[in-house]
Amino acid sequence: MSATRRPNVLVFMADHQRADTVLSTHSVIKPNVGRLAREGVTFTNAFCPAPHCCPSRATFFTGLYPSRHGVWNNVCNAQALSRGLRPGVRLWSEDLAAAGYDLRFCGKWHVSAEESPADRGWTEEFVSAAAGTIHGVDWDFYRRLAQENDVDRRREGEILRPGYGTYRLYDATEQRADSHDESVVARAVDVLHTLPHNDAPWGLFVGAIGPHDPYEVPQRYLDLYDVDLIDLPVSFGDELTDKPAVYGRMREQIFGQLTPREVREAIRHFWAYCTYLDDLFGQLMDALDRSGQADNTLVVYCSDHGDYCGEHGLFCKGIPCFQGAYRVPAIVRWPGRVSGPGRRVDDFISLADFAPTLIDAAGLRADRHFVGMSLIPLLEGRTPPHWRDEIHTQCNGVELYYTQRSVMTRDVKYVFNGFDRDELYDLRSDPDEMHNVAQLPEYEPVKREMCQRMWRFAWREADTAINPYITVGLAPYGPAVAFEANHGATADE
Repeated sequence: MSATRRPNVLVFMADHQRADTVLSTHSVIKPNVGRLAREGVTFTNAFCPAPHCCPSRATFFTGLYPSRHGVWNNVCNAQALSRGLRPGVRLWSEDLAAAGYDLRFCGKWHVSAEESPADRGWTEEFVSAAAGTIHGVDWDFYRRLAQENDVDRRREGEILRPGYGTYRLYDATEQRADSHDESVVARAVDVLHTLPHNDAPWGLFVGAIGPHDPYEVPQRYLDLYDVDLIDLPVSFGDELTDKPAVYGRMREQIFGQLTPREVREAIRHFWAYCTYLDDLFGQLMDALDRSGQADNTLVVYCSDHGDYCGEHGLFCKGIPCFQGAYRVPAIVRWPGRVSGPGRRVDDFISLADFAPTLIDAAGLRADRHFVGMSLIPLLEGRTPPHWRDEIHTQCNGVELYYTQRSVMTRDVKYVFNGFDRDELYDLRSDPDEMHNVAQLPEYEPVKREMCQRMWRFAWREADTAINPYITVGLAPYGPAVAFEANHGATADE
């Protein structure tokens, strides 16, 4: 391709997919994602900023964290802390559209309930969770539920929720051409047949809703997996007694209803769902190959957030700040620009990095603040000297509200829980986050250093979680430590 030709951009974003499921070492069957990894770069330490669709998607599109883009939770329901992005916040799609890119949107948006993709530079082909979408139920639903017979006997894969309605975590289903993800990919394939005929570079966003719970998967994908060969996660035995009480409540009240075999079945369904998604992604890649545009197309495969998938006895995602909910797949293929295709990069990256990356790849400059940094040096085999050595999260709750912030380095992870006890994990000896050492005296210097890191990031990113009132300023070390000298304390000191 010409050295000056701007690349096309194709983004495939899953919903709820765990990072480990795309690795070659994982048991999930994924020939198409595997091919992308062999031809591109896999980022093994990619993280979302929050365990929720909307703030994470807003971060992907803006390169900012919730404290700056203003989206903290689901924007499409009555519990929304905000309905959309803050005034003045710009998306990378607007930069590309202004530079002449032909942008097409297929699938899940879920960034704003006030705007849709068309407001941000996209031509809408098939959009879900757009402006005006309402999620959740109203009081009439509960009135009708009260008139039905209460279910007092739990069936396989079900979770009894008196007064809320029984929830089924997993099930086999028919494969339907009119399902959301089938429809999205079919439309995207049709779009790929027309885009190569345009002179302008193009961008195509394809947003799936799989493998989001409930894990409803066509039987032929389930048949690929033997439940008896699926092990329970290492952390499944965590009794959660040293964690915030709400973690244990979620397990005991909700997912603790499942037997160990049902937990393995749920994991089986999740893996099968990932394989189903891989088939759909393969249809997209085949269409790209047929278009003749693959050699000049930068492809991104990612997810908005992960899923606990049985870790610590939990599923889905929420306030428990475990890595399963925060670590996401991130694979980038860019023919001619990726050095050493098939590489894995272990540096910390964030969904916030994709906005500056795509702007950079298009040969553009954006004179505004980003939390993220361009990934192009890493794609080319170079690690910038000042690349991040820590990863942060910002969460104010997932429809139930809690102030939570975390910071993680290679060695330790600290979680400030304003609503309960804090967490500190020594990842060198405890990578599965089983043992909370926050109260051990020998870790006090580490906790202070991690609070310094947390508050420095909060200062840089205009995070207002710093109220000093006597009953709410509960971090063990307050924001002033951000401006103290860092003494480099470690657990070995």
